[in-house]
Amino acid sequence: MAESPRVVIVGGGAAGFFAAITCAGGNPAALVTLYEATAHPLAKVKVSGGGRCNVTHACFEPRELVKRYPRGGRELLGAFHRWQPRDTVAWFVERGVELKTEADGRMFPVTDNSQTIVDCLRNAAEKAGVKVVTSLGVRSALGRPPPRPGTPESARPAPLFALTLTDGSTLNCDRLLLATGGNRSSVGLTIAQALGHAIEPPVPSLFTFHVDDPRIDGISGVSVANVVTTVHDTKLRETGPLLVTHWGLSGPAILKLSAWGARELAAANYEFTLGVNFAPPHTRESLARELAAARTANPRKQLGTWCPVGLPLRLWEKLLAAARLAPAALWSNISNEALGALAAQIVTAEFTVVGKSMNKEEFVTCGGVRLSEVEFKTMESRLCPGLYFAGEVLDIDGVTGGFNFQAAWTTGWLAGQAMAGLA
Repeated sequence: MAESPRVVIVGGGAAGFFAAITCAGGNPAALVTLYEATAHPLAKVKVSGGGRCNVTHACFEPRELVKRYPRGGRELLGAFHRWQPRDTVAWFVERGVELKTEADGRMFPVTDNSQTIVDCLRNAAEKAGVKVVTSLGVRSALGRPPPRPGTPESARPAPLFALTLTDGSTLNCDRLLLATGGNRSSVGLTIAQALGHAIEPPVPSLFTFHVDDPRIDGISGVSVANVVTTVHDTKLRETGPLLVTHWGLSGPAILKLSAWGARELAAANYEFTLGVNFAPPHTRESLARELAAARTANPRKQLGTWCPVGLPLRLWEKLLAAARLAPAALWSNISNEALGALAAQIVTAEFTVVGKSMNKEEFVTCGGVRLSEVEFKTMESRLCPGLYFAGEVLDIDGVTGGFNFQAAWTTGWLAGQAMAGLA
């Protein structure tokens, strides 16, 4: 490795910054420059988690952690043994940023302000000697062809990349990291493909569902703590909180379903039938029995004033209407047949999904650089020596809850170590 390797980081997000900081900190002689095409580095960090930044997740066992990644879990297993959420927490604590764990395992800065994380990363980059260039991106990269098979290590030329920037200027570097995210317009994917890599087509991975249905019309903001969601004619099934929005349905039970079903739902053009059980683990039969018991215990109560399974009353009234039951009716007047119809509305509800919206806090795609072409001990290309990858430019994505940021920290750290000559 050159005494002062010239390292270029393309992309000023979480993965790019973490790789740059790790590389510059690990090899003070390295000349590390980070290029961000926009005027706002770490913009996604800033808006994530509703402006609080869901830094990682309190899951400290790699074999459990990888189960949260619809794509990339197998490759990340070894990577998480080298850098996992516990290391992420320690890294931020060492720099004065304490994290807290919420009931669902998500971890946020105790300030509940994403600017805390942005400032920490920018300060760490400055302290490590990283040169951060904004409003200037890398347009293209040419690399030396790989050495012929059998070429002795001593005779192999050092990697060298010729870069063209968005203002037309050019420069050379010895190490090149692509950390530009995974959306379809990512220049990182264009560069990777030009340097010989296969790209898995990017499609949205975390998104909410468009639903136009009288059962949820006018009750946006209503949430249910635990539901089961399914997609008809698939094996997709998730549990968790559900949120009614102005345009349909969201919340973890929807977002996790969208992550695991990203490719299937894209192939269906985001038009499918969604099943919702608002009262798991009840079946229609078991819930009908519970509703009958509620009728016996509270015969003089009105249906609309009390929900035996704890659903929000605004949703409960909508489900009553769907079952053709009046909120003012007394429980004693409801037939077994009507209770069965109500139970069906609660545990076997079906909604027609007619599109999707990106979840503003968690813009994530699946797709990107094919993982078999990357060495996950170092994040270096198997095809182009000196080329590295980190973050969502790879075909890696996690469910909601801090898992995508953890993949960014892990892959960024591994790439930074390798580019510094420490791996």
